[in-house]
Amino acid sequence: MDIRQLKYFVTLAEIGNFTAAAKQLNIAQPALSIAIKKLEASLELDLFHRNERKITLTHEGEVLLPHARLVLQQLNDAEIAMAELRGLEKGEVRLGVPSMLGSYFFPEILMGFKSQYPNLKLTMVEGGAQSIRKMLIDGELDLGVIINHNVPEALATEHLLTSQMVAVVGEDHPFAPQASIDFKTFFAQELVMFKKGYFHREFIDRVCDSQQLQPRISFETNLLPMILNIVRRDFAISALLEMVTEHEHGVLPIPFEEPVYLDIAIAWRKQGYLSLADRAFKEYVKKCCG
Repeated sequence: MDIRQLKYFVTLAEIGNFTAAAKQLNIAQPALSIAIKKLEASLELDLFHRNERKITLTHEGEVLLPHARLVLQQLNDAEIAMAELRGLEKGEVRLGVPSMLGSYFFPEILMGFKSQYPNLKLTMVEGGAQSIRKMLIDGELDLGVIINHNVPEALATEHLLTSQMVAVVGEDHPFAPQASIDFKTFFAQELVMFKKGYFHREFIDRVCDSQQLQPRISFETNLLPMILNIVRRDFAISALLEMVTEHEHGVLPIPFEEPVYLDIAIAWRKQGYLSLADRAFKEYVKKCCG
């Protein structure tokens, strides 16, 4: 088993087709087939179910896949570390952020960092809490902004800021004059919520479980502008970070009677390698939040 075989194996497992995988790897399809057969022969195991339309992993292949990915990640980390010893930088920061923070909190930080490090590339991916955590663990992201709750063992975190989660209603909604709202009243209303997998939805589900309440979710979306438009038109109300209402017209924040504060942290893989660029960005974000 060598690195080249593992790379071919992972690519084929992810794409599920010899022709497409060979094209991505920039090799001939027969060469890919031979390499996979050699890998299976060396392991004395079948790694793929083969049929005309789709290649799928056997149980043995599913067991090998996370180990193969980890080996390739560690090799990439080693190459970055050795390059930096020669005075080079990775030159890219791959960051995952939740939608609300990506829209209102991070643009200025990203522009400020870019002005200090103009030669570095910044790649920002917006996603739900679950997908960001998974992408960090899988090595698809270097850094991720997450809620510091139920953090997987594979990730390390540092606190960035604390933000309040509030009920959000339209300016003409009957609740608009209220100074606060209790959970029972809130969850009895028609709600527009992010889909499952977003930290906003995790908060909602957690409160409902603890209070034994059944939410009336009328709309589900992963699009923040759609949530805001639905709230503005009084079709439903929602719960968002208070910072959203500071930047958006036509909506008002109402704190919950039991205030909800979220611990927002920056996370990375414990076993991963943070490049000079990653470390510089992490320290810059902490300084901005301090």
